[in-house]
Amino acid sequence: MAPLRSARRPRGHRSLRLAVLLVAVAAGLGPLPGVAVAAPGGQQLNAADAALLNGVRLAGLWEMPAGQMAAEKGQSPKVREIGAGIATEHEELDRLTVEAANKLGASIPSDPTAEQKGWLTEMQTASGARFDQLFVTRLRVAHGKIFPVIGAVRAGTRDPVIRRLADDANRFVLHHMQMLESTGLVRWPELPPAALPAPGEDGLLAAASANSGPPIGVSSTVVWLVFLAALGTGGVATYRILRRT
Repeated sequence: MAPLRSARRPRGHRSLRLAVLLVAVAAGLGPLPGVAVAAPGGQQLNAADAALLNGVRLAGLWEMPAGQMAAEKGQSPKVREIGAGIATEHEELDRLTVEAANKLGASIPSDPTAEQKGWLTEMQTASGARFDQLFVTRLRVAHGKIFPVIGAVRAGTRDPVIRRLADDANRFVLHHMQMLESTGLVRWPELPPAALPAPGEDGLLAAASANSGPPIGVSSTVVWLVFLAALGTGGVATYRILRRT
């Protein structure tokens, strides 16, 4: 299925920039790989709604196996318990995401990104306390990136299917962050800083306005440039955390 495209050009530079903001946060999870084709005949999604759909799907594709790995090889009983819980809940959230994509006739990723596969390989080669710290750090950073996307899209989406998915995703992702934080392994001062709109824009309300009006077109070049910037910020922060383990 062809990549999402807008039927019209964006109305003004500000709307484009707001859409790119949401895509940037979701892009921190990784570039979009090959897609799974859902049922045809769906409507055209705008950039913010598509960012949520793809971001939640990508999260599940690597966090399910990560949770299963933690359930089997976590050093502490707490990490093993949390890993099993996250794997089970992501399986349910992934089912809901696929159902939403089918209702909308949208294409969604079918495989984790190369970066996400690298994280799984990194976990496979780790053991003991190193594994526990790696598992908590990777997943807490990833959940922190998708969480603001969920809230901003939920505040402004016009689509009832996306709104319901945002409700479900918010519930699961919040619970996962709370579980990860309960391990005592989250290093708060070293987490990536919150992604904020430019000065003069009204926080998440401004970001959510990316959903207003007609679908917003964002070129693949812009998405890749924004992705590289977001990835660099998140990667440096994660490296600093893991370097101290």
